[in-house]
Amino acid sequence: MNTLDWTLLVVPFAAGLLVLATHVVLGIDVLRRGIIFIDLAIAQVAALGAVAASLTDLDALLHGFGPRGLGAQLAAALAAGIGALLLTWCERRWPDIQEALIGLVFVFAAAAGILLLARHPHGGEHLRDLLAGQLLWVSWQQLLPVAVLYAGILALWFGPAQRWPRLGFYLLFAVTVTASVQLVGVLLVFASLIAPAVATRALDGGRRVVSGYLVGAAAYAAGLGLSLYADLPAGATVVSCLCLAAFAGLLLFRRRSGALY
Repeated sequence: MNTLDWTLLVVPFAAGLLVLATHVVLGIDVLRRGIIFIDLAIAQVAALGAVAASLTDLDALLHGFGPRGLGAQLAAALAAGIGALLLTWCERRWPDIQEALIGLVFVFAAAAGILLLARHPHGGEHLRDLLAGQLLWVSWQQLLPVAVLYAGILALWFGPAQRWPRLGFYLLFAVTVTASVQLVGVLLVFASLIAPAVATRALDGGRRVVSGYLVGAAAYAAGLGLSLYADLPAGATVVSCLCLAAFAGLLLFRRRSGALY
């Protein structure tokens, strides 16, 4: 009889909880601002920076080829920071078409990444890893520095960033997304930000934040469990569960709260 080793999911689930620690509060703010696709755009810009570094001597000197190399991470952070500054400037100059500009930034970064990897022998694999991530292969060693970084981000988010809301939001968002892409990939970054915020749309205040964490954690647990049981790709399965949780949360919380939206 085949037995499943559920201990394999401990570190991936911890990675999911770590991502949710920052993404739930950021996602609620993204939804409030009405700039839904900013996370996809910034994540794709960060991925483009990682790809560019992976194809140059920078990443080879510092760690080696791959989306988690030190050079790739530094380049991803720099690219995401530049993208955040660009979107901040665009919001000031053309606020009425900000969502369209965010979409163009995403499409450009995605296309540029494809062009950079068009002739690389492992280009398709590299793009897949950046998009869907390798959640099952995350290690405790990777989580520790991200946990320290996220703690600093949350401290700034609930502190000094409140005094410079526009630039502070974009820069903290860029740093957060850069770290998250290295852990879980672009698709899970988007789903982790938006799904809990959508699911708890009818709530407010601390109740919404706590419910968002619970929804996200349940979706990660269900997705990881299903991926192991049915031998499915972990990242895509968790993304699917987060999307289903978003719709379930809309129906559940709307019925209980009597909200009209």
